[in-house]
Amino acid sequence: MTTYTAHAGVRPPPAPARIAPPTPDEDELARGLRAADENAFAAVYRRWGPLVHTLATRSLGDSHEAEDVTQQVFIGAWRGRDGYRPERGTLGGWLVGITRRKIVDALAARTRRLALVDTAARADGGGEARPEGAPEEVLDRLLLVDALSRLPRAQREVLCMAFYEDLTQAQIAERTGLPLGTVKSHTRRGLLRLRAAVERGGAPQGGA
Repeated sequence: MTTYTAHAGVRPPPAPARIAPPTPDEDELARGLRAADENAFAAVYRRWGPLVHTLATRSLGDSHEAEDVTQQVFIGAWRGRDGYRPERGTLGGWLVGITRRKIVDALAARTRRLALVDTAARADGGGEARPEGAPEEVLDRLLLVDALSRLPRAQREVLCMAFYEDLTQAQIAERTGLPLGTVKSHTRRGLLRLRAAVERGGAPQGGA
């Protein structure tokens, strides 16, 4: 074994620097994703999650909706991983394509909520009729849209299916796979929260 003695101007050689493991390239991540490798999927999320969230935020203008879309994108990517074809494009491009579709879905859902609110407003026969587009009517619609959008997701989806798609509670239970009692509970709690929010002119709070 070689030893080093301290002498003036003589120093032992430095310890070898630690070399960081190489970052998996896109092809490797794609192979791991298609092979259902959870570690590869986590790496995919870390690499492209910020981009997906940024695209969703810019399109929707709402960070909470963007977080929801981001989650949906990667759930969709995991479930549809067998549909990725490297010869058709990069993994990043494939994820961006999913993001665009999920953004379109989110905007369509927002439109449906607005239509639901408009239908509810027109069905309300009480009080004196107001001119179409009157400031009070616009404010009421905005408050109701905001209140509906802030409901817990399960309650919001049940109410949208009930009012916009005109589904019965039994049909909603069949479509969602939820027990009928759970659908009834979501409907009742959602309506109570909406009513309370509209009556106080704000969005639903934590309690039902």
